[in-house]
Amino acid sequence: MFFDLESVLLLGVIIFLILALYKEIFHPAAVFFIAVAILIIFGILTPEQALAGFSNVQIATIILLLIVSNVIQKTGIMRFYFAKILKKDMSYSSFLGRMFLVVSSASSFLNNTPIVAMFIPYVYNWAKAKNVAPSKVLIPLSYAAILGGTITLIGTSTNLIVNGFMIENGFKPFNIFDFAYVGIPATIAGFLYMVFIGKNLLPRREDAVEKFLERKTDYFVETIVDKNSFLIGKTIKEAKLRNLEGLFLAEIIRKEEKISPVKPTEIIKEGDLLIFVGNTDSIYNLINQNIGISLPKEHIIKSEYLELVEIVISYNSSLINQKVKDTDFRGKYDATIIAIHRNGEKLSGKIGDIVLKPGDLLLVLAGEDFFKRAEDTTDFYIVSKYKEISKIDKKKGNFVFWGFLTVIVLSALKIIPLFVGLILLIASFVLFKIGRYSDIKKGLDINLVVIAALSLAIGKAMLVTGTADLLASIINSSLQPLGLFGALLGIYLITNILTEFVTNIAAASITFPIAISSASVYSVEPTAFALAVAYGASASFVTPIGYQTNLMVYAIGNYKFKDFVKVGLPLSIIYGIICLTVLYFLFLA
Repeated sequence: MFFDLESVLLLGVIIFLILALYKEIFHPAAVFFIAVAILIIFGILTPEQALAGFSNVQIATIILLLIVSNVIQKTGIMRFYFAKILKKDMSYSSFLGRMFLVVSSASSFLNNTPIVAMFIPYVYNWAKAKNVAPSKVLIPLSYAAILGGTITLIGTSTNLIVNGFMIENGFKPFNIFDFAYVGIPATIAGFLYMVFIGKNLLPRREDAVEKFLERKTDYFVETIVDKNSFLIGKTIKEAKLRNLEGLFLAEIIRKEEKISPVKPTEIIKEGDLLIFVGNTDSIYNLINQNIGISLPKEHIIKSEYLELVEIVISYNSSLINQKVKDTDFRGKYDATIIAIHRNGEKLSGKIGDIVLKPGDLLLVLAGEDFFKRAEDTTDFYIVSKYKEISKIDKKKGNFVFWGFLTVIVLSALKIIPLFVGLILLIASFVLFKIGRYSDIKKGLDINLVVIAALSLAIGKAMLVTGTADLLASIINSSLQPLGLFGALLGIYLITNILTEFVTNIAAASITFPIAISSASVYSVEPTAFALAVAYGASASFVTPIGYQTNLMVYAIGNYKFKDFVKVGLPLSIIYGIICLTVLYFLFLA
C-alpha cells in the first residue's frame, strides 16, 4: 500500500483546502477554485471533469431552491406564520420548544440559512422583551435549523451534493424522504435534549449590576474631534471622556501615531480619532449628543431618515477579507459601518482599515433605501431592525408557500421530477408578477453554487487517482475489529470532525469518495455510507465555525467558543449514535 505522485499531490491540495478554509486565507469559493485549478494544471483533472459539476442536475436544483427560498422570504409570509405560532406572551420553556419544532419543520424543506436569517430578529426581540438573554435562545435556533435540514433531500445543500455524487458515480439517487429515517428520530432526540437538558447548559450573559438580563455587546466605534470642538486643549480627564456611561475610550489615533492605553492626562488635539468600545444604546447617545466629537465624514449619510441597525456578515459574503473602506458599503446599501464587534478579538485602529470576517456584527447608520437594498443581498443578515422591511402580501405569500409544498408532494409521489416542478413554480412567479426576474436573480448565492459545483471536481479527483481507495483501506484496517460497523463509524467520524472546522460541502466532497471505496471493499450497497457522509457533514454542533447558521448566531448571542462545545458535544454524540445505529440496522445488518 503506497501513494503515487498524483495521490501525494492531491493530498497536498486537500490539506491546502482544509487549512485555507479553516484559516480563512481566501474566500471559500476562491479556495475551491484554486484547488481545482491546481488539479487541472497538473493533469489530475481534465477541464471537462472540473466543470462537470456546473451541469449537474443536483447543483441546478440547489440554484432553484435558493431562488424559491428567497421569494418566500421576500413575501414575508413565513414571518406572518411565525408570529401566529410563537406568541409573545409565552414562557421561555414554551417558546424554546415551539420555536425548535417550527424551525426544524421549516428547514426540512427550505434552505436553513434564510430560515435562521428570518428568525433571528424575531427571536432576539422576543428575548429582549421578556428579559431573557438572547444567548438562551440563539444556539437552539441554529441547532433546530441544522437538525431539520437532515430530514429531507432538499433540507440542506449537503444532502443534494451527496445525491449529486451518487448520480455522477452511477448509483441510484435518493428520494426526497429517504433521509427521514435518521433525520426525524435525530431531530426528535435533539428537541428533547435541548428542552430538558441543553437549555440548562446554555450560557446566561448577565451583567452583575443590572437587575434584568440584557445583551451587552461591545462595539468598536470611531469618532473624530471636530475643528471647532470645545474639547481641544483639554485633558481626557477634564473632558470627562473616561466617564461616559457604557463607553470606554480604548485608544487615540493621531495622524500615524496610536496612543493606547489612553492616560487621563493625555491632551486632546484637533483631528484626533477617538476609538471607543461600548454597547448599542451608548453609541446611539454618543452620536446624538453635542460633546465635541462626531462621526468621521465618511460615515455621514445625507438623508432625512437615519436609523441604527445591527447586521451580521454571512458566511459566503462578498465583503469577507475586504477592508471596510474598500467595500463601497454606502454606495451599495445606503448605509455606513460605524461600529464593529468580533467575538473574542480585540480590534484596533481605524474602522476603515478593519478587515471584515464572517460572523462580524456591524452597527450601521442606515438611510432611507437601506432596507429595500438589504432584501436583495446575501452579504449580511439583519439582526435588530426598528421597522418592518415590507408589508406582507398574504395572497402572494400563500401562493408561493403552498405552491412550493405542492411541488414537494408531487415530487415525493414521483408524479413530476423536483427539478421540473421548481422550474414551473419559478416560471409562475414571473408570469403572475410575484417576483420580477431581476429580483429573483439578485437573491442567488453564486458563491454557494461555485463551491458546490467545484466540490464535485474534488471528489472526482479522489476517485480517478485511486486516493480514495488507499484512504479507505487505511480506515478499514484501523477499525478492522469492528468490521462493517467500524468502516461506517470511521467514515462518519472523519466527516463530522472535518465539518466542525471547514465547510460542510468541503467535508462531504473529501469523504464521499472514501465512503464509496469502503462500501466496495465490503461488497455492500453504498447507500448507508453515502448517508453517513451527508449526516456527518450536517451535524456541526461543537464549533461556531463549522456551519453558517452557528456563525450567524455566534456574535449576536455574544457566545464564547466553549459554549458550543459545552452545549453541542452531548448533542453531537446523541446524534451520532442515532445515525450510526439506524444506518447499520436499516441497510447493513
